[in-house]
Amino acid sequence: MVTVSKDHPRYKSLVLRDKLVDGCKRGITSVHGLIAHGRGEAFDYLIGEKSTTNALDATEVTSAYILTAQRPILSVNGNVAALVPAELVELSEITEAPLEINLYHRSRQRSEKIEQHLRDFGARRILTGRDYVQLPGIASERAKVDQKGIFLSDVVFVPLEDGDRCEALKKSGKMVLAVDLNPLSRTALAASVTVVDELARTMGNLIEFTRRMQHAGDKEELEVLKSKFDNAQNLKTSYSIILSRLQNLSESKGV
Repeated sequence: MVTVSKDHPRYKSLVLRDKLVDGCKRGITSVHGLIAHGRGEAFDYLIGEKSTTNALDATEVTSAYILTAQRPILSVNGNVAALVPAELVELSEITEAPLEINLYHRSRQRSEKIEQHLRDFGARRILTGRDYVQLPGIASERAKVDQKGIFLSDVVFVPLEDGDRCEALKKSGKMVLAVDLNPLSRTALAASVTVVDELARTMGNLIEFTRRMQHAGDKEELEVLKSKFDNAQNLKTSYSIILSRLQNLSESKGV
């Protein structure tokens, strides 16, 4: 991996890019995933490359749903495995939610490489989808879900998800928790909860919220958080944040 100076103004972004490139070389990340990441970065510029208050609120609600779920599952694709493997494993250990590998560009070899990569970071609960059923309404390999995982789950955490699969999961009656920097995407619009934020920041925040709320001892507080959340309003606020930021930049630059 390339050494990036911490003095670089976009140090964190470059480190994440390097993780994806390394993941691609190792057969974990698809080359198509590199394009998807670049598209997300463009939206990160629009929100100011930081977790907004709105994103933090959605992240807290995401934690509440995972903690109160009967059968929560953390879905993992190639980009997610490359970017935040340690954080995924930590969240899985805290919540006892299994990790399920689910890939658009699927192969047995790639799935095995991702599984080993996660185990190298200490993962113990991994489902691979080898014993799978097909979700209706999806024309890709992502239709395959593990019989003991996503198929039976009530709450699915799906960072960097495909829009058609997000819609299919919702239609199958599941609560879908998404992380998507693009608040206009089909995933963002279809999800039950959309965190409009960069994945690495989200995972750090999510782990912090989950650890705190896990020991709060008041499940009623979690239910209140869930009941008050409106994803449509969450997305509207995200649009307003972007519009306001662009307006402020326009005025400050004299455009």
